[in-house]
Amino acid sequence: METDAQFLALREIFSAALTRIDPYGMIKDRVRLEGDRLIAELEQQRHEVDLARFSRILVLGCGKASGRMARAVEEILGERITGGLVCVKYGHTDELLRIEQAEAAHPVPDEAGVRAAARIAELARGAGADTLVINLISGGGSALLPAPMTYLDGGKSVTLTLEHKQAVTRALLSCGADIREINCVRKHLSELKGGRFLRLLEPATSLSRILCDVVGDRLDTIASGITSAD
Repeated sequence: METDAQFLALREIFSAALTRIDPYGMIKDRVRLEGDRLIAELEQQRHEVDLARFSRILVLGCGKASGRMARAVEEILGERITGGLVCVKYGHTDELLRIEQAEAAHPVPDEAGVRAAARIAELARGAGADTLVINLISGGGSALLPAPMTYLDGGKSVTLTLEHKQAVTRALLSCGADIREINCVRKHLSELKGGRFLRLLEPATSLSRILCDVVGDRLDTIASGITSAD
């Protein structure tokens, strides 16, 4: 009997832990709509956005949890959402009606991720001053949204390839580097990471919901800091 009670207690603890970290529940518990005001709360912080200021609401994102996050946002905002796209790991899609989903590889990026990154970048560039962009970001975004960088070398334009990024990722994963070190390198090889994605969003207003899977909660490390400068 004691063993059965212990098993039930452990199962309840495990179930409560899963519920606590569910991306869908975390958004629904902390974000709500009151009239035209979108309210997001976290511990002692509270942010309000007047949706009446915008004629478009665009939802963009990446990460293994971004599909679940997008489902929660759809339920909160409904028909106010005019479009969007999130890129998730293969097999991690959710039931969405207004936000598109793309699937790509993790932890080593693939061509599907490159295509998704290009589409998200295009949507970001099309966001005007009348647009609110809600960014949904979670762990895995570094691999799922690869955008090889173009840089100048002696006055000559050089573009990295997907193969370059795949080789670097495999080397970092095999050498024992931790996630901070891995993402420090990856953000400097990307057109979108290290906060560069925000350049594409100007002059739109953006609101980011970021789920952390990195000890220390460093925003410039999660998904290589898509909306956070290095």
